Amino acid sequence: MKSASRARASRSSLGSPATIFSNANVPRAAATLSEKVYRALKRDIIHGVYQPGEALGEKELAEKYKGSRTPVREAAVRLQNERLLRIVPNRGYFVSQITLQVLNDVYEFRAAVESAAAELAAARGAAPDLLDKLHEYIRVTCTPDDRKSCVAFIEADTAFHTTIARMARNQMLLQAVSEARSQMERIMFAAIDIHYYGELPNREHLDILEAIGARDPQKARQRMHDHIVKSKDKVLGLTNSFPRHD
Repeated sequence: MKSASRARASRSSLGSPATIFSNANVPRAAATLSEKVYRALKRDIIHGVYQPGEALGEKELAEKYKGSRTPVREAAVRLQNERLLRIVPNRGYFVSQITLQVLNDVYEFRAAVESAAAELAAARGAAPDLLDKLHEYIRVTCTPDDRKSCVAFIEADTAFHTTIARMARNQMLLQAVSEARSQMERIMFAAIDIHYYGELPNREHLDILEAIGARDPQKARQRMHDHIVKSKDKVLGLTNSFPRHD
């Protein structure tokens, strides 16, 4: 028993596998700068500061995010892996396009992983304080002409979905849901620009929470699946309204 406890303590002190591998053989200051550039550039892509298809220069990015070219290159590789950026040799970086294929891929992926997360969250039970937090997220609303309120809604929507994934207590599911949300946020921020945000998914979110609170895994899975399918139908109905880029 003592050896098992020591092993667990040792694993805990090391941190997560992602932390171990991402920081291996990298000086702490360099890793911190690279992370800052990555987070800032990712945020700006998601928030629509850079438009789909836009070309980004390495030198200009280094100047804007107050880093050297090395952190920019490292950030670009990570963002390409997350399908937010495209690296073209000898040409530079290009913000990934939001195509119909991308939309379908994102929603099919979400339907698979988030339905499983909701099912596990219901099966394993949720602490009352987490359920209360989820209800707080549901109460955040968006006024179409108030961009700030819509940004708050998007952040709350992401928190709602990632918290359910966290409740599933499966790190691979949580990572998958978090990465999918990056694509979803790009889509949702683009929707602000065309003054969308009419009907919000409050009722659908409440239905998911009721199933999780009742510890009904099958109902939780089905309600999450139905919610994502409805969201897909709404977004696909908007595709003709999204700005087009040559």
